[in-house]
Amino acid sequence: MSGTIVDAFTKQFEAEVAEAYQRQGSKLRPTVRSKSGVKGASTNFPRVGKGTAAAKARNGVVPVMNLTYGNAECFLQDYYAGEWIDRLDEIKTSIDERTVIANAGAYALGRKTDELIVAALDTATAEALGTGTGLTDTDGLTKAKVLMAFEMLGAADVPDDGGRFAVVGWKQWSELLQIEEFAKSDYVGDDALPWKGTQAKRWLGALWMPHSGLTKAGVLRYCYFYHKTAVGHAVASEVTTDITWHGDRAAHFVNNMMSQGAVMIDPTGVVRMRAKE
Repeated sequence: MSGTIVDAFTKQFEAEVAEAYQRQGSKLRPTVRSKSGVKGASTNFPRVGKGTAAAKARNGVVPVMNLTYGNAECFLQDYYAGEWIDRLDEIKTSIDERTVIANAGAYALGRKTDELIVAALDTATAEALGTGTGLTDTDGLTKAKVLMAFEMLGAADVPDDGGRFAVVGWKQWSELLQIEEFAKSDYVGDDALPWKGTQAKRWLGALWMPHSGLTKAGVLRYCYFYHKTAVGHAVASEVTTDITWHGDRAAHFVNNMMSQGAVMIDPTGVVRMRAKE
């Protein structure tokens, strides 16, 4: 086989994988604090506490805010998604079929990206549940649970600056669609209805979206209301593709790979909403 053909095949395939990953690979990466170009096995996300303002006497010393500083260390792991492509199959296969294989690799790595972010979210400690609230694990995602999570973020001084997100399971998305304030144009406006285009919408100052990869413990699905700065995602290597020819198999081996990690930076910016499913 001509080396030129192999090079062209490799470049085209790698471009298709990278494009697919950027387009649909990860749903949660844009909703968290992401850092690219990391060098080494880990990286730190700085965490800064609240400052306090105070008055100053005339000609007195300006008071300091007494900020507390900390770091959340994020460890990176390498992930791979490989596949064999038989040489004779290439002859019989159309470009569309090759794209399917490229998409499969990109989506597998995209699901891994979301899995890392979900694992970080699962370390949250605040929950929209508790004695005296009337909220239990015996019901689904109700308006009361959503509003309690909304109140908890506000009480924790989590910024309502357009950086809030909420991710729920598909069952919980169906339950939200039964809440008038979520689904009716009388409340949210015709341009913000959840069935307009992609299944995502703004409500209560946050972007809500359904996701199939959220943790399910027994009959409980873990859903989250959080701020973008509360979770960190680090990338040492974006999705890349390596293609090698194996003459003994008369096939190319396509290896899609990446190096990424995720960590909880500030748990006060995340509230878990448990829903029976």
